[in-house]
Amino acid sequence: MALRDWIDEALRREFSTETVSVLDESHLHAGHAGWREGGETHFRVDVVSPAFAGKSRVERHRLVNQALAPAFARGLHALAIKARAPGE
Repeated sequence: MALRDWIDEALRREFSTETVSVLDESHLHAGHAGWREGGETHFRVDVVSPAFAGKSRVERHRLVNQALAPAFARGLHALAIKARAPGE
């Protein structure tokens, strides 16, 4: 399974999301630290979930990073996160 698809499924499963967007931006980082041929190193995620209600931005990012810890073991190098509660 492609890492992008794995990330999408993991976020949906972990946070009962309303919406999820996962973009592979690896091509924008060619030649930079952590980049490798074939991509799947740099991603941007936008997640909307009730699980984020009442939590700070730092708490939300920690939750997402924790849920995606196995992705870092698979070669994920950088993750840009936008995590929101419904209505935000």
